[in-house]
Formats: sequence, C-alpha cells, structure tokens
Amino acid sequence: MTLPQPVVTTYVRDDLVMTARHWEPSQPTCLPPVVLVHGIGVSSRYFRRLAEELARSTRVIALDLPGFGPNKRPRRRLSVEAFGALVADYLENIGSDAPILVGHSMGAQIVVETARRLPTEGLVLIGPVVDERAPTALRQGLRLARDGLHESVSSNWIVATDYLRSGIRWYLSELPAMLTYRIEKHLPHVDVPVLVVRGAEDPVAPEGWARALARRSPGARVVSIPGSGHVVQHTASTAVADEITRFAARLPLVTPRDAVSSSSSGEDSAPPEQGSVAGTSTP
Repeated sequence: MTLPQPVVTTYVRDDLVMTARHWEPSQPTCLPPVVLVHGIGVSSRYFRRLAEELARSTRVIALDLPGFGPNKRPRRRLSVEAFGALVADYLENIGSDAPILVGHSMGAQIVVETARRLPTEGLVLIGPVVDERAPTALRQGLRLARDGLHESVSSNWIVATDYLRSGIRWYLSELPAMLTYRIEKHLPHVDVPVLVVRGAEDPVAPEGWARALARRSPGARVVSIPGSGHVVQHTASTAVADEITRFAARLPLVTPRDAVSSSSSGEDSAPPEQGSVAGTSTP
C-alpha cells in the first residue's frame, strides 16, 4: 500500500526555523501520535522509512531542527535544553501534547528535555548519546567512523550529505552541547515509560551504556536490533517500528500533567515564546 506524501509545515520563532513533516495514519487508531527528532548534523531524511512504517497505525511528525536539513542556521548557539524547549513549544502550538517522543542520537537528549516541559506518553531513545565512557569529541568521532562499516550505502549517503548541508561550522558549534549534556542525570527527572532501542552492532551506543542508561528509569527496556548499527531506524525500520508500536500499545491513554518536571535548568533552558506555524505544503 502506497502512503500519501507528508504535509510539510514550517515553524518560526525569532531567528529559529523548524520544519515538520506530518503523516496521517492510513487507518483509524487509538495510539498516541509519534514525534521523531533527529541527531546532530543530520535531518529527518533518515527517519523517512520509519515514519512511513509508523504511519500505518498512528499519526507521525518528523522534525528538522533549526540549522539542520533545509533550515537556516540560527544567529546563536543552542543548548540541548533550548532545542527541547523549542520542540515543546511547537507541539503545544499545534495542540499535540502527550505524544510519544522518539529521539535518535543527540535527538534522544532533546526529547528528554522536551518531556520535562510537555505532557508525554513515553520516550523512545534510539542510539542515545553520550556514553559516559567515551565523553570526548575524539572518542565519539572514532566510534562514529567505526559505525560506518555497519551501515548501508544509503544510510551512509544520507548522513554524509546531511553533514555537508548543515555545514562543519554549525556542527562544531553544536557539538559541545551534545558532549556536555548528561542524559543519564536528566532522564530520572522524567516520569514516563522509556524504551531504549539500539542496533546490535552500534559502537556509538554500546549495549553496556544502553543498559546503564535504562537503569536510570524504572521499568525501562532495552532492545537491540540484530545486524544494525547506529542508524538502525533506517536500516531496520520495520523492526524498530514494530518495537515502538508494541511499546505504544502498552501505554496508558493519558499522561497526567503533573508528570512534567519543572526543575529543568541551564543556558537557554526557559520555555521559548510562542512562534507561528506556516507554509503548509506537500513535497
């Protein structure tokens, strides 16, 4: 069955521009919507296969963060907290609270911050960073280089071309935010169900790190997808979608608002002012 093309909207707040791609479910559903947040340097392109799989059973929104994908670079460096606040602001603006937030790599950090500000049904952390045993840019870079050996030609192409599009200057500007954000310290402040997904061959998010992170959230599960590396949502999209769908089916229908922590802090961590959604189109 061929799914319709996503509807594309642009969200603007001050100098921050974010693009969202919306897929509506192909059949009636009682599952919460799923929001996909990419990692550093890349875009929502590597979520396309996963989004189309998930859209068979629920509404899906895939975001392109400011400075990445088609979006212009902001005039200032953004913290993980600022990205998370912007995503929360956008979702409140469109009336989509209590989704399942899915973040890949640095996106896993961002959705944790979003969940501290927005009622959320659950978190899915795919290939989360940064492993506390490899906290430096050099060690992360070496792990990412090793990961390329476990990726498909198409996933390597998407990542490489997205890196070129975002530019080395913006990548290096945002890298310190990723490296210094301690997801293992912030995750316990988010009182929602958590699923950690990784490729079994992923050197960026090894199993020991994934399990250590999951222990910070009571009841969290870890799933390793055989034969896949860090970009598992692209190379094994059906398997990842199945895990997310099963996770969603076990969730309660409504997450109470008092589950949102008000203890977030840090540079640029205050909730941003309201922005505007515009530019509805189809690709």
